[in-house]
Amino acid sequence: MTTVAQLLAQKAALEAQIEAAQKAHVAEGIAQVKAIIAEYSLTKEDVFGASAKRGRKASGSVAPKFKDPISGATWTGRGKAPKWIEGQDRNKFAIA
Repeated sequence: MTTVAQLLAQKAALEAQIEAAQKAHVAEGIAQVKAIIAEYSLTKEDVFGASAKRGRKASGSVAPKFKDPISGATWTGRGKAPKWIEGQDRNKFAIA
């Protein structure tokens, strides 16, 4: 009968073989894809569509549009309104 240690050693050996086989399979797939791209002179847009050439839109912070005159807290006008502006005319809190 095999011991736990022997079974764990077998498991580690099998996991190493699986990992090596997966790496070889991926490398083979990449080589095939590169060959097809070269054969047909494909571009990134050909493969992934027109959206591939557009980068992600730069996201940044939004300038505040409203300011609480008492606390000095600001709000961009996005998301849930803060307590200090709820139920009131927002025009009186607008930043010029």
